[in-house]
Amino acid sequence: MRSEPALMSLAAVARAILEKRLSAREVTQSCLDRIAQWQPHLNAFMAIEGEEALRAADAADAALAKGDRRGPLHGVPMAHKDMYYEAGKVVTCGSCIRRDFVATTTSTALQRLKDAGTIRLGSLQMAEFAYGPTGHNAHFGPVHNPFALDHITGGSSSGSGSAVAARLTFAALGSDTGGSIRIPAHFCGVTGLKTTVGRVSRAGAMPLSQSLDTVGPLARTAEDCAILLGLMAGPDPADPTAIAVPVPDYVAVSAEPMKGITIGVPGSFYVDDLDGEVAGILDATIATLRREGAQIVRVDLPDQRQLSGAAQLVLAVEAAAFHKRWLIERPQDYGPQVLMRLQNGLAISAITYLEAMRWRGPALAAHQTATADVDAVIAPVSPVPAPTIVESDVGGSPGAEAVIQRLTRFTRPINYLGLPSLAIPAGFTRKGLPVGLQLIGRSFDEATLLRIGGAFQRATDFHERLPQLP
Repeated sequence: MRSEPALMSLAAVARAILEKRLSAREVTQSCLDRIAQWQPHLNAFMAIEGEEALRAADAADAALAKGDRRGPLHGVPMAHKDMYYEAGKVVTCGSCIRRDFVATTTSTALQRLKDAGTIRLGSLQMAEFAYGPTGHNAHFGPVHNPFALDHITGGSSSGSGSAVAARLTFAALGSDTGGSIRIPAHFCGVTGLKTTVGRVSRAGAMPLSQSLDTVGPLARTAEDCAILLGLMAGPDPADPTAIAVPVPDYVAVSAEPMKGITIGVPGSFYVDDLDGEVAGILDATIATLRREGAQIVRVDLPDQRQLSGAAQLVLAVEAAAFHKRWLIERPQDYGPQVLMRLQNGLAISAITYLEAMRWRGPALAAHQTATADVDAVIAPVSPVPAPTIVESDVGGSPGAEAVIQRLTRFTRPINYLGLPSLAIPAGFTRKGLPVGLQLIGRSFDEATLLRIGGAFQRATDFHERLPQLP
């Protein structure tokens, strides 16, 4: 009996459609069937556009029958975080304020995937205005973790992590400003790529922090992330911060072996105060990387606590600046947690913000010196597995920032430095909760991270494990 097409990887299903072993309609219907089964349990989708998706699939099949191949992802259905503008579509950004906002333009990243032939399944849930690491949403409810429904997905790309893990979409765009791709990847057992600032255009994506925001995919494998990055990367006239540096063949690199790679293990911070099972999975992963041919060495990084604090300052001020008008005119339309965080940003002085921004160059130079002899650094994404929805429902309480700081402790420094990081599934706890680890690389060297991730996934099966319906 043939397995569900929805269970295939992005790379595999794209090949099957192009070779006409599967039709786009079969693949799309398989995804819609799983969405119907899982959505009542997960709350992962903001909007489901089944009839439109099937019509688009039929059109894709008809075009392919005539020899008209739109691109490498011809007929592949996908859904994305509900902050990527698509002309004519409602884009809520997870908020009450934009509940009925209809986009008039399409984001560059989304358009490049559409040009490659993808089909829209709908849009995915997210933390309000992408400003929260747990997956709670005061307006639309929390998104649930497919591996344990009473546990969080992580945020802010909560629907993306949940939907990819449950095989409702082959991949999904997320965004990472303080960990919002890597944290859901870690908690949900999927692969997530935080790109270098400037690697992928941010035009048409809802901004949160102008100097920290990055666009990237959540998918099942490093190879799938490589496909998507290759399609999206590169300069864009609509975004002057998208830098014109060469775009390598990420897919080819992701198939290369580990041999010859040197990976650094931090001597402190990222290995301090870890949950016991997370620590054990880190040790086991290092052993696997060594068996696959990587050289493992210790690295002593500059004080990561300072980087984390500086990232928080920059994010808080830039987010508050973007939201200033709504904070004055519509404060009652924010959820309590997001309102509190935005108001905190208004209280930070310009001098403090400018000092944090001015320090970024020296901080990056110090990091580059400390990691000059390694190709990547490995670290946990978060010190803990996914907490429950109840115990992480911080709302507007005074302890909200403490919870957020713990969950994002290991991700924020990388955002501050603007570096790429790949989160990969690395194991499961005794209770069946996924645990991810992140590979931190050099600026614009996503290729090496995808090479390591691909080799690790060929040696392990953590990325293949499926959640089960209750």
